[in-house]
Amino acid sequence: MPTSINPATGETIEKFAEHTDQDIDRALANADSAFRDWRTSSYTRRAEVLLRAANELERRKDELARIATCEMGKRLKESVAEVEKCATACRYYAEEGEKLLADDHRDGPAKKNFVAYLPIGPVLAVMPWNFPYWQCFRFAAPAIMAGNVGILKHASNVSQCALEIQKIFLDADAPQGVFQTLLISSGKVERILKDDRIRAATLTGSEGAGSAVAATAGSQIKTTVLELGGSDPFIVMPSADIEKAVDVGVTARMQNSGQSCIAAKRFIVHEDVYDDYLGRYQEKVEAIKLGDPMADDTGMGPLAMKAGVEDIDDQIARSTKAGAKLVTGGSAPEGPGYFFQPSILADVPEAAPAYREELFGPCAIFFKVRSIDAAIALANDSEFGLGGSVWTNEAKEQERFVRELDQGGTHINRMTASDSRLPFGGVKKSGYGRELSHEGIHAFMNAKTVTID
Repeated sequence: MPTSINPATGETIEKFAEHTDQDIDRALANADSAFRDWRTSSYTRRAEVLLRAANELERRKDELARIATCEMGKRLKESVAEVEKCATACRYYAEEGEKLLADDHRDGPAKKNFVAYLPIGPVLAVMPWNFPYWQCFRFAAPAIMAGNVGILKHASNVSQCALEIQKIFLDADAPQGVFQTLLISSGKVERILKDDRIRAATLTGSEGAGSAVAATAGSQIKTTVLELGGSDPFIVMPSADIEKAVDVGVTARMQNSGQSCIAAKRFIVHEDVYDDYLGRYQEKVEAIKLGDPMADDTGMGPLAMKAGVEDIDDQIARSTKAGAKLVTGGSAPEGPGYFFQPSILADVPEAAPAYREELFGPCAIFFKVRSIDAAIALANDSEFGLGGSVWTNEAKEQERFVRELDQGGTHINRMTASDSRLPFGGVKKSGYGRELSHEGIHAFMNAKTVTID
């Protein structure tokens, strides 16, 4: 049974009845019917829906933010910013969608040659809890503007958020079936993916979940986009603005209680500035105030689930046993809720879990390197390749990092973040395909070749 639990207190907020097989069949029929009409709707009609959705998000941002904070524990100010970002995405695709989807005229064998971008059909979205609104709108806004329709299977601990997203689209006058939420277990995903009415799937989540969805979709010859885990490097070279790199580095690791695929997880610092950087970083980390995520003066709220606390506690314990140095933090404080101290591990040997595994919580991992070659080699020594942040003011170093880091995005002198105007996604076991921007809106399109004499 989908259950919302307040991670700041551990108390149950609400239990939800899971949708039945009959509900699933009804949703699939609604999606199939809605797509037949929505695929031929005008760009103006689609844009109007997205603009109204943006207005609804902005009008209700404080209410929606409180729901997210209660369900998964991020600080209220972070939740408000997330809702605002969703509104920005809706406006971006409403304003730019027609241009992004315009016929692409090219040279060819006929008098007239072009590529027409056409929607492919209902898309299943399997989404996580850490950004309960943004992950969904990151998919939904471009998909709906493109003429597709969506069915959302959200994480069970953010069911209130999932239902609110459906309500936003209905209140924005999206036709019935254009966007639907199903409160179902992961065990029902395979059945939905195998239904002929579903034409594609997108998933943001763990490597295991992505592999399962990709395998099922592949067996049905259906398109998938996967955004999976990450162990992003945060590289600091001697020419960096150290003070800014510390401030941004703490935010990049600790925001959302460290629960982000694109959080800075591995701090790779040149030996010339390592001691200075680590000392300043530790000072700021130890000043973070744990507490009520609704309070203005709270620096970090709880983790979303008890299992998250247990996982990171275990990873740190196993890593220190393998020889890593615990610089600060490393345990859960006494009292109610799923809190964990902001932590730092240093001198992490290759045998330690923290060297290879993704730590999905507030723990920064520090490495000292002697050269840019060593920094690049260490950054690439990971099965993940989502994003990364690099701090250097040397032009030649910047160029090398851009060309040699094996990741979906490299961000120089700024933290890794997604933006509707730029494609987002990873390589290696961080997934494949791209969301957002031109690439994202084309992810679920039929690029139809047209020749006319």
